[in-house]
Amino acid sequence: MRAIPIFVFVVFLNSCQIKIDNPNILVIYVDDLGYCDSELYGCTKIPTPNIKRLGEEGVLFTQGYVSSPVCSPSRAGLLTGRYQQRFGHEFLPSSTPDSQAGMPLTETTLADALKNAGYVTGMVGKWHLGVQERFHPNNRGFETFYGILTATTDYIDPTREDAKYWVPVYEGYQIPDPYKDSPWQGRGDRPVMRGKVAVEENDYLTEAFSREAVNFINKNSSRPFFLYLPYLAPHGPLQVTEKYYDRFPHIKDEASRIQAAMVSALDDGIGQVIDALERNDVEENTLIFFVSDNGGGVAHYTSNDPLRLGKQTMFEGGIRVPFVMKWPRKIPRGVVFEPPVSALDIFPTAYVAAGGVPRENMQLDGVDLLPYLEGSKKLPPHENLFWRAGSIWAVREDTWKLIYAADRYWLFDLKADVGEQNNMADLRPDVVKRLQESYDEWNRGNIAPIWPPFGAKSNPMFFVGDIEVIWTF
Repeated sequence: MRAIPIFVFVVFLNSCQIKIDNPNILVIYVDDLGYCDSELYGCTKIPTPNIKRLGEEGVLFTQGYVSSPVCSPSRAGLLTGRYQQRFGHEFLPSSTPDSQAGMPLTETTLADALKNAGYVTGMVGKWHLGVQERFHPNNRGFETFYGILTATTDYIDPTREDAKYWVPVYEGYQIPDPYKDSPWQGRGDRPVMRGKVAVEENDYLTEAFSREAVNFINKNSSRPFFLYLPYLAPHGPLQVTEKYYDRFPHIKDEASRIQAAMVSALDDGIGQVIDALERNDVEENTLIFFVSDNGGGVAHYTSNDPLRLGKQTMFEGGIRVPFVMKWPRKIPRGVVFEPPVSALDIFPTAYVAAGGVPRENMQLDGVDLLPYLEGSKKLPPHENLFWRAGSIWAVREDTWKLIYAADRYWLFDLKADVGEQNNMADLRPDVVKRLQESYDEWNRGNIAPIWPPFGAKSNPMFFVGDIEVIWTF
């Protein structure tokens, strides 16, 4: 059978004239939220009424994917609308002060496009796309920035009287508590920044990001705006204040209790942002996306049920994520959309909604989702979705999913086996061959990674059955 052609959505950016009814764009990108860590899919014990409300009032995607199972490449795909392998951003960049890795300057970001279209653009939260000034959000289309440039940082002074934190255990070994007998040394080379200046932030970081997002909306509600809000939560370190910790006395495992509290703080913040839209009378015409940058980790305190494994892997738990889209003026409430979609679709959907006129400039791998949601396009948005991290890769076609890792194939029919337990590679070599050919065709449009892998996971928690897989990231 011949390979199915890759679907490429070509968008050519130009400046478009802003109209008063152009929608505001709000992208909420949360960090390491498991598929079952919120109430979106009815499978958690953590109350998240505000996240749930987004799903009830908009479109809930049951098969929403990101382009990478780890933070930074996923963000590069989101902000460019292109598979990050097209421009070499395949692995995590180092966040050390001397690191020269970052999203290539050749790439146009969604912020660039919307700024050129007349939008006011702002970012609040985690960047993780390069620490050098040339990569700074203010140089990538964002007029204002408040957040962190690095992969992570402390949410709060862990030695504060109202702070609760958990020190990880690795393979049965308890890491020494760094705060037990010494004062907190501050955020060091992982500071919070306003623009390009490091600032002292004493509020719990999730609350601080929510505060700054609300301030941005209050200040800019009179003109179309784009706000990118990539929260750090609930990514580690597991740190929270008693205000949220005390909501979960019934959870006895300390790590699980703190993680639940972090998700609760995140949900509160999202509620405050939605309230700000309503107070400023712009909620009706704001296009909101809510997505996690990858699945929850394989640690016990997060849940990707009913999906297999999690972050850093190509199994569904690593790449299928909570995914919601809401635009009251254009999209009916309470829609459940089952065909696969991708975070790559956010760029073209937002840009076209903002009045972008296609002209030859750049190729996007995402598609404008609105025609599919409105029913004018009947086919699924994507014929194939692809992933690559070094020698490990995966492809999705219809209900089939093929993973290549550890020098072998895993083939699953996700309609019958969403938990990816029944490897059908030996039973359906015809499907393996077809998906391999589709992957090879897609991969010819990619380049080699422009920096080496940041690390790898290969301990038993990441095994597939009894098979060791070295997951590079």
